[in-house]
Amino acid sequence: MFHQGLLRTAWLRIPLERWKEQDAFLKDGVLALALTLLAFVPTLSAIGAQIGDLPERPANAPALGLILAQTLPLAARRRWPAGCLAVVAVAFAVHQALGFATTFGSMGLYLALYSSGAHQVRFRQGLAGVASAGYVALAVVLHRLGSPQDVTDYLAFYLVLAAVRLAGSGVRKRRGEEAERRRLAAEVATAAERARIARELHDVVTHHVTAMVVQADAAQFLITSAPERAATGMASVSDTGRRALTELRYLLGVLEATGESTTAGSATDGPAHEGSSHGSRGPALGRVGDLVEQARRSGQPVKLSERGERRPRSVDVELAAYRVVQEALTNAMKYATGQPTWVLVRHGEDRVEIGVTTDGPAPVTSPAAVPATREPGPEGGRGLAGLRARVRMLDGELEAGPRPGGGFEVRATIPSEPEPVQE
Repeated sequence: MFHQGLLRTAWLRIPLERWKEQDAFLKDGVLALALTLLAFVPTLSAIGAQIGDLPERPANAPALGLILAQTLPLAARRRWPAGCLAVVAVAFAVHQALGFATTFGSMGLYLALYSSGAHQVRFRQGLAGVASAGYVALAVVLHRLGSPQDVTDYLAFYLVLAAVRLAGSGVRKRRGEEAERRRLAAEVATAAERARIARELHDVVTHHVTAMVVQADAAQFLITSAPERAATGMASVSDTGRRALTELRYLLGVLEATGESTTAGSATDGPAHEGSSHGSRGPALGRVGDLVEQARRSGQPVKLSERGERRPRSVDVELAAYRVVQEALTNAMKYATGQPTWVLVRHGEDRVEIGVTTDGPAPVTSPAAVPATREPGPEGGRGLAGLRARVRMLDGELEAGPRPGGGFEVRATIPSEPEPVQE
C-alpha cells in the first residue's frame, strides 16, 4: 500500500511539474477557457460579482458577448494586465447597467483586478485612479437607472475590489523582495568565489614562483664555481615550473567542473611518485612531503614530522591544511632563506594541527622598514590573511607571528571528523 501511494503521488507530481513549466500565456488561456465554460453552468450563476441589482433582462446576443468579454481577456492577464482589466471592467459595467443575469463569468473581474496588482509594472497608481473613477461613474449610472443599492453597498463592494487588488500587489511585492534576495545572494556568492579564486592563485603562484626565484638565484652564483650544482639547481627550477603548471591546470579544472568529479578522491591520496603525481590529482595533506622536498631543493633546510594516524578528511580540510604548509614554507624561503624550518603535522581524531617554525631573526613586519626591492614580511602580506579566512570557514583557528627568540611561527588547528573509508 505504501508503494502504491508513492506511485500515485509521483503520477500526480510529474504532470503538475510539466504544467508549471508551460508558457504563462498558455496557462492563462486555459484559465480563461475554463472560466468561460463555467459561466454557462446554471448552478454556478449564483456565484459571481454583482452590484446593480436592476430588473433582470432575458439573455440575448449582447449578453453572450459581454460574458465572453469578462472571461476571454484573462488569457492576457499577465502579459497585458492593464488592457485585460480595462476590457473586463467595461464589460462588467455594461453587463450590470443593462440588467443581465449574473453569471460565474463575472468572477473575471476579480481575477483581472488581482492580475493588475500582481503583474502591472508601469503606471500602477494611474491605473488604480482610472479604475476608481470608472467605478464611481458606474455607481452614478446604476443609481439613476433605479438600482436599490445605497452608498454603503457601493462602498462595501469597492472595498472588496480594493482588497483583491491589494492582494495582488502584496504578491508582487513579495516576489520582488525574493528576487532582490536572490540577486544579493548571487552577488555575495560571486564575491566569495572571486576571493576563493584569488586565494588559490596566490597560494599556487606565489609558492612556486618564490621557489623558482630562489633556485635560479642560487644557480647564478654556482655557474662558475660549481657547474654541476648549478645544473642541478636549474633542473629544480624546471621541475618547480612543471609543478606550478600542474597545479594551475588542476585549479582551472576545479573552476570549470560542474560537479565534484574533479576533486573527488584527491583529498585522501597519499604522497605520490615524483613523476606521476603531477597528473590529475590536486593538492592534499598527503602531499605535504612534496612541498618539503621542493623547499629543500631550493636550499631551505626543512624537517617534516607527522604524529598520529593519518585519516581520510574532507576535501576542504585537506586543501586548507596543504595551503597552510605551502604558505608558511613560501614565507620561510622569502624572508628567512637558508634558516632551519620545522613542519609538524598532528593527525587527531577530530582535528588536524599544523605548526611551521622557522629559526633566525624575527622577520620584518612593517612595510615602512622594508627596502624598496622587497615585499612586506609575512604578517603584512595577503597570503596569511587569505589563510585565516579559509581556516575560519572551517571553524578553525590560525595564528602567525614572530617568535620571542627570533624566527617566525605559523600554527593552525582545523576541526574535522574523519570521513568513512569507501570500500
